[in-house]
Amino acid sequence: MPMTFTKYFLAALCGLALTACAPKSYVVLLESPDGSTGQVVVKGEKGEQLIKTARHAVPADGSTPPAPVDQARMEKDFGAAMAALPKSPAHFLLYFESGGVKLTRESLALLPRISEEAASRPAADISVIGHTDTAGNDKTNEALSLKRATMVAEMLKEKGLKAKALTVESHGERNPLVKTQDNIQEPKNRRVEVSVR
Repeated sequence: MPMTFTKYFLAALCGLALTACAPKSYVVLLESPDGSTGQVVVKGEKGEQLIKTARHAVPADGSTPPAPVDQARMEKDFGAAMAALPKSPAHFLLYFESGGVKLTRESLALLPRISEEAASRPAADISVIGHTDTAGNDKTNEALSLKRATMVAEMLKEKGLKAKALTVESHGERNPLVKTQDNIQEPKNRRVEVSVR
């Protein structure tokens, strides 16, 4: 389902006159921040058109098929709206050695980047969610994932993290990145997910 100014794709309606012979308003499809593109159906008084290609547009009345829109036209018609969009959330995965709260060396190296990302936002909202693999029992894993998330939050504060809001949660062995049977050690599931908004 198309969404305007969202993470999936951008469908924008412009009421500006384009040229004397061009329609007065049109819909253009833009790629999401991750580079993927959805699609949008434009239904108007003169027809229905499907846009599936990024940076293609149709008149709001649905009268003609999609056509490319050049960068200069995009800047002119939508530059102000696009500049007003909030910065997309940033996500980081920090991994742990088996059975404890010791971060891998690569994950330790991400801590300064997380702090920098938070500092680049006027009022950072950060969530820190701990996870485990399925080795061990549910109750132990719930406690371990909370311990991991709390430790990461404290390490970020020590690195000078500035945040308007900081939430810490435990998901235990729920929501694995890699689905496994019970009592399986899986390095990608031993993680803390940090989201900076």
